[in-house]
Amino acid sequence: MDWTRRLRVQHLHLLVSLGETGSISEAARVTFSTQPALSKWLKELEEYVGAPLFERHARGLTPTAQGWVLLGHARRVLSEMDRAQQNLLAMQDGMSYRVVIGTSPASAPNLVPAAIIQFLKRHPKAQVQLQEGTMNTLLERLELGQLDLVVGRLDNYTPRTALRSECLYEESMRVICRADHPLTRLPRLGWDDLRQYDWIVWPAGTPIRSKLDEALTHVGQGPLPYRIESSSLVGNLWLLQYSDMLSIASDRVAEHFTQRRLIVPLAFELNAQGSLGMCWRDEPHPDPSLPDLLESLRVAATQQTSATA
Repeated sequence: MDWTRRLRVQHLHLLVSLGETGSISEAARVTFSTQPALSKWLKELEEYVGAPLFERHARGLTPTAQGWVLLGHARRVLSEMDRAQQNLLAMQDGMSYRVVIGTSPASAPNLVPAAIIQFLKRHPKAQVQLQEGTMNTLLERLELGQLDLVVGRLDNYTPRTALRSECLYEESMRVICRADHPLTRLPRLGWDDLRQYDWIVWPAGTPIRSKLDEALTHVGQGPLPYRIESSSLVGNLWLLQYSDMLSIASDRVAEHFTQRRLIVPLAFELNAQGSLGMCWRDEPHPDPSLPDLLESLRVAATQQTSATA
């Protein structure tokens, strides 16, 4: 018999608990099982699979290569089961679809909200959940089936077998500060001027930080004197308004908050371009709402591009 037919949902929970705790005793405790029963089940599963799923050592368990593969599949199945339950409950409450969108701060202020409005016009009874985070975290959650779509910067994106991606537009990066910052009164700005002030930078590895580092490298500049490293757009905006610190933002984000008199972009050519796009799972049977969700983002991106042209 195919060993996968022997697996039940509770078995997937057991497997994930073993991976997360790295301990048979702890996994047994959190799953309300017993250590002997869990050990016996794991041994039988490994015999069915034909390979060890965990390495046993004094500190507990570590997944093998085969274990990591099976854990990934188990997490995706459990995520899909949870999403199926949520979608059915939404339908019982009179809603047509329930979609979960992940967004990076670059697309959170304007693009994604505009796309959600477009989507709700097509599906007035749909329910939308919006979650903000860094691209690496969001893409991992997308692969696990916890998100339907991720929108954000694709500058550092590496193609993944399980995902599809599409660039929506490209834009410049701007140096931003509070409206009455001393640098706004200078007719010309250079790097020496910018280095006179502390900076708020995005964490290393994020696309916008990489673009800033590339711009510095291109002109032979060393690291900036940053005081704060933050991935919180709201926190960064607050800090900029009440200090002389500087930061970087995409052209559209800078324009969005400049219109609201929260910050202003400096008249400085950073020579950094970034791309913003969307990613979704490459599946033979995608969620019925996905095509309309993708099209809503394309429409919103086109409208914003036209408005800024």
